[in-house]
Amino acid sequence: MPRRLPLTGVLRLGRPSDIWFKPALSVVAAVAPPNLTLLALDRLDLAMYTMAGSLCALYAHNRPYAARARALAWVVLGMLGGVAAALVTAALTDRAAVLVTVGALLASAQKTLCDATRIGPPGNVVLTFISSASLFAPQTLAQVPGHLAPAAAAGVWAWLVGMAPGLVRPHGPERRATAQALNAAAAYVEAGGTQPRAAAYAAVQAAWQTLLSTGTRSQARRALERLVVRAEIALAAPADTDPARLRDWARALRGTGRVPRTGHEPRAVADELLGVDAEAGTPGQPLRLRLRPLTPLAVRTALGCALAGYASLALGIGRPYWALVTAASLYQANITLTWSRGVQRIVGNIAGVLLFAAVAPLAHLGPAALVLCCLAFNFGAEALISRNYWLGSVCVTPMALLVTEFTGQQETGRLITERVMDTLVGALVGFAVAVAVTNRRAGDRVEQALTAVDRAREDAARLLAQPDPEPGALESARRGLAAALVDLRAVADAAAGEWWQRALPQERVVLAEQSGHRTLAATVRRQGPLGDRRTGTETEDVRP
Repeated sequence: MPRRLPLTGVLRLGRPSDIWFKPALSVVAAVAPPNLTLLALDRLDLAMYTMAGSLCALYAHNRPYAARARALAWVVLGMLGGVAAALVTAALTDRAAVLVTVGALLASAQKTLCDATRIGPPGNVVLTFISSASLFAPQTLAQVPGHLAPAAAAGVWAWLVGMAPGLVRPHGPERRATAQALNAAAAYVEAGGTQPRAAAYAAVQAAWQTLLSTGTRSQARRALERLVVRAEIALAAPADTDPARLRDWARALRGTGRVPRTGHEPRAVADELLGVDAEAGTPGQPLRLRLRPLTPLAVRTALGCALAGYASLALGIGRPYWALVTAASLYQANITLTWSRGVQRIVGNIAGVLLFAAVAPLAHLGPAALVLCCLAFNFGAEALISRNYWLGSVCVTPMALLVTEFTGQQETGRLITERVMDTLVGALVGFAVAVAVTNRRAGDRVEQALTAVDRAREDAARLLAQPDPEPGALESARRGLAAALVDLRAVADAAAGEWWQRALPQERVVLAEQSGHRTLAATVRRQGPLGDRRTGTETEDVRP
């Protein structure tokens, strides 16, 4: 039976991201110099191409700088690849149906690769927006290199902007992720263990993923690893943990001061670090295996974007790539989240075109005013979008409309009408395709995740039964179990929002989580003694 789609809470504002200002300032720093240079040269007609490279600065803000350097480089290459494919296609044909088809295929590839690599916000939407707009820019083959060159130059500048904070705070992302894990554990302890542990375990797992992606084992990273271990200890034995100490450690991680120490390093901690090395040395899952479960999402995106674009063409609206991008922005992990995103997109875009109508007279005062308005909307979009997608869309929409005017002023009323119509068409057609193309294998993925948890728990239990397990082995098994539990919760949440599938084994999921958490607690207790926290004293390594 189909599930009821939510209406309440879809537009509710949440708390802003801890680092909301970082992408907001980064995108301004990445967009301003290229656009102001073009303004000075009287070549704002090239601004769409520099924007392609500049918007790469939105990515990878949660990653350590070594990992960020690689991720941003791939984002820039991916952006240039999409733009190149779009420009070549535009140069070879002006048939709108062909352009929409190519745009839909590009959108599907971008969505699938972004999800498989877990690049994070803003995901595929920015890539699809730029490549789709490039498809409908009049082009010749001789012009393609000249249009790719400013995009590449702006991409290099965006890479430098993204890496620049590392000169001041080289371990900022790792410190922030560790502090979030400590605060999540403290909140769980303060609630007396009554809150769900999934969110706290996810924060701890995210901290480990951040630390393990740094590559080298520096002294600062080892100190941060010990703090994440303390967060895990708190989750395993909340009654024996002082939450104030966890929050003190989290506060101490702000800025660039010394990482707080948690005590001496007995054998248990040494084993833990060996376990971290063992996990870091484990090869990751091949990309093809990560892509396989995303096949339904890829089909949804390709079909939904194509049909949205065709519908826009049939209605004669004039800018089918807006409908295509709207459809591409909808697709989330499941139907329920896709529905929520659709409502948010429609509300945000309609409010955005009203804001554009109010700002257009100011932007039309001259090229400089146009550039400054775009910069302001870039900042506003990234500052607000972490509170709710619709709120960020209120700024994204006028920014996208102003970008179309870099090549010449256009009629405001017509732009507004076309944008509203394409938004409605894209959202309605895109969601209809999401309902039709269901993720029928979501239940199979839950079964696979349950099996993975059972195996990880059995491995940990087998090592617990040994009188003296190999150093590092128990820690590696414990972290593998923690990762399997986090994955199980993510898969179960995604499957719970899908329509037209067999009933999920909710009881088995809950039991698997309960038994897995108990085994995790046993591994932590096995790895070290418990200090007397109630008196404020501490052994060399405090364990529950």
